[in-house]
Amino acid sequence: MAVAQRARRWLQCLFVCLTIHFSLVSAEFFKPFNVSYDHRALIIDGKRRMLNSAGIHYPRATPEMWPDLIAKSKEGGVDVIQTYAFWNGHEPVRGQYNFEGRYDIIKFVKLVGSSGLYFHLRIGPYVCAEWNFGGFPVWLRDIPGIEFRTDNAPFKEEMQRFVKKLVDMMRGEKLFSWQGGPIIMLQIENEYGNIEKSFGQGGKEYVKWAANMALDLGAGVPWVMCKQTDAPDNIIDACNGYYCDGYKPNSFNKPTIWTEDWDGWYTSWGGRLPHRPVEDLAFAVARFFQRGGSFQNYYMYFGGTNFGRTSGGPFYITSYDYDAPIDEYGLLSEPKWGHLKDLHASIKLCEPALVAADSPQYIKLGPKQEAHVYTSQGSCSAFLANIDEQKTTTVTFKGQKYDLPPWSVSILPDCRNTVFNTAKVGAQTSIKTVEFDMPLSSNNSLQKVITENNGSYVTKSWMTVKEPVGIWGENNFTAQGILEHLNVTKDVSDYLWYLTRIFVSDDDIAFWEEHGIPALTIDSTRDVLRVYVNSQLQGSVVGRWVKVFQPVRFHQGYNDLLLLSETVGLQNYGAFMERDGGGFRGQIKLTGFRNGDIDLSKSLWTYQVGLQGEFLKIYSIEENDKAGWNDLTLDADPSIFTWYKTYFDAPPGTDPVALDLGSMGKGQAWVNGHHIGRYWTLVAPNNGCQNTCDYRGAYHSDKCTTNCGKPTQTWYHVPRSWLQASNNLLVIFEETGGNPFKISVNLRTAQTICSQVSESHYPPPQKWPKQDSFDGKLSANDLTPEMNLRCRDGYMISSIKFASYGTPQGSCQKFSRGNCHAPNSLPIVSEACLGRSSCSIKISNPVFGGDPCRHTVKTLAVEARCSRSSNIGKSQF
Repeated sequence: MAVAQRARRWLQCLFVCLTIHFSLVSAEFFKPFNVSYDHRALIIDGKRRMLNSAGIHYPRATPEMWPDLIAKSKEGGVDVIQTYAFWNGHEPVRGQYNFEGRYDIIKFVKLVGSSGLYFHLRIGPYVCAEWNFGGFPVWLRDIPGIEFRTDNAPFKEEMQRFVKKLVDMMRGEKLFSWQGGPIIMLQIENEYGNIEKSFGQGGKEYVKWAANMALDLGAGVPWVMCKQTDAPDNIIDACNGYYCDGYKPNSFNKPTIWTEDWDGWYTSWGGRLPHRPVEDLAFAVARFFQRGGSFQNYYMYFGGTNFGRTSGGPFYITSYDYDAPIDEYGLLSEPKWGHLKDLHASIKLCEPALVAADSPQYIKLGPKQEAHVYTSQGSCSAFLANIDEQKTTTVTFKGQKYDLPPWSVSILPDCRNTVFNTAKVGAQTSIKTVEFDMPLSSNNSLQKVITENNGSYVTKSWMTVKEPVGIWGENNFTAQGILEHLNVTKDVSDYLWYLTRIFVSDDDIAFWEEHGIPALTIDSTRDVLRVYVNSQLQGSVVGRWVKVFQPVRFHQGYNDLLLLSETVGLQNYGAFMERDGGGFRGQIKLTGFRNGDIDLSKSLWTYQVGLQGEFLKIYSIEENDKAGWNDLTLDADPSIFTWYKTYFDAPPGTDPVALDLGSMGKGQAWVNGHHIGRYWTLVAPNNGCQNTCDYRGAYHSDKCTTNCGKPTQTWYHVPRSWLQASNNLLVIFEETGGNPFKISVNLRTAQTICSQVSESHYPPPQKWPKQDSFDGKLSANDLTPEMNLRCRDGYMISSIKFASYGTPQGSCQKFSRGNCHAPNSLPIVSEACLGRSSCSIKISNPVFGGDPCRHTVKTLAVEARCSRSSNIGKSQF
């Protein structure tokens, strides 16, 4: 049996066994405990807690990925997993529920509980989340008289029904804390305060109703409303944003909670890729706890993938990586994950003092420097902050001097020794790449073509079939006037065809020869419009409710005017979402005719929803042969509105898999019938990216961006659980023309790891005393800096590319020796690390045989390569 097949079967067996185990022990996660709160913190089982939470959205991963994501979150030092509940995924048709597969929320909550972590369930049911229609099912807008998120009876009835169903399900599975489950907190509504004024008095009444409705469900745990400064007294109002250290709830009786700590940002097609430096993120978190915060959640800790047509918008990309500590593929993003892990550990050491003190002592240390000190019954912890964006400052605290880098917080669990500074990153850096591994191959019945790809000769075979342009099926209908896009499609497809017939006289032709050709004008359209005359494409328009002026060419006699309206994710944010839709708004007409403009708004139009290939499900394993595929030759011209298919074998091993679709235009992709999502090779602007990113100062989503002049997204995640060992069916629907022969299957890896730790750094958390045994004092041994390197599971350190203890220069993959260098750096690091999955080296002169340069702060810089464990013997050291 192949290695990949054995590994896959082992993982599948493990997952099945875990599922059976969790179903048997559904409520035996914890001893039952109560959750309440006071002005300082959540009170769990009678004790105040300082909590860090990881945002993970279950449908943005597969169930097979969940255990690993939860385990990495726990290892990263979080206490809680947080998610929204996605209404449109759970009730795609009114009254018909889906709690299977990626939407098996019960299984997800149980997995979290079995790991010993708490759970925060944000029911909403409006979620925003850059999710299609903000999580609302599209059928909701068809209910007579409905108005979303206001004092509207039809909406409140539907909302209450879904919220009650979720609460009842959780109670029935004994998942609340008082039942021995992990759920410690719930959320009703979501960022409603941003739009409440739009609804006037109805908005105010709705807030009160939503709060009372939630409380009446008897969940037995606290409820929150985020961004809701008028939240009722018995609901905790919470903060969302890049910084929440200055936030105060609307009542002294409520704790300070940060439901969304934006550690990255989402991305639109044609946009740059935003990144938030971990130094700034750690600064924001440390400041939050420094100034009285007690619960913060990373939005997102794992972002994941907008599979299918779940991305909102319009125009949000398929990837929801979010620059999170765990990337879209489930790999650790270093140094973000590691630096935050160290931060969480330092906060844990401070927790006894933080929970014991009702409020901190404030000490001004300088113009832009301050300390917050928490003391009680012999315990003392302090946070020293320098909010100056430019200067390192030396401050005196309790008779001792401390150097504070700009825009940083130092954490002192014993009010004396610094164990962590937000600006000093000691965690390793992992360089992630997408490595060409496996050609797109096919079964022997298909023509085989040899091409060259990145120096590797690969075998590829493709088949193709054209998608009919226009009205293709018997389920079309004709109506007078322009019907609204969503009212027709119900969002079962991105595509809606509009067809009408235009008569052109000889006089019109003569008139155009003198005055120029006519044009189609539309007051407003979204997201993509394609205009055809007699099956010939005249032009395309892309935008969010933009005006259309499209020249069109007709011949004498009757002409078919065909419009294709496309949605690229439904609106997910704002007031009056039920009024938003797709297609066209305002007047639609033809200008430039001899007898004046032709108003098409009241013409007879024939409507066709979707694509024929969608209707026939030719992307599925069971139905793909219905298409009547033809062989695709290597010299075939790029074709619009075309389906392609091929077969490929799964790459060996367990590394995450990515499809390179950079050679294509716009469309959608399926693997073995699973909808990978939309793809589009829109290119980001050439300007606006930064060569270096300065973490200092307030962050915003355009501050640190990359990928200028390149397509926003070319790699698309294919979950391992969707693959079989061989003959995996890949189906592509291409709208604008592309070259499928250049598509490849690749592995997402992190084989290069680096670290740079100096004598001025602080010790890693594994060297600190355990929280439950911490007596408030740190020894010298606790404070020795140390470098830690670790390959991902299944990999070992196969070579050391660079090592220097002294004054090395540069950064990862660009290190160079400085004037000071210990000559035995490489052999010492090699001895400690080669052939191991992880290693540690103390940062001290004795380790390297003495001081290579006195009176100089020394740094150890290392670049190593990780290789698959099975290949270590083949590696070149």
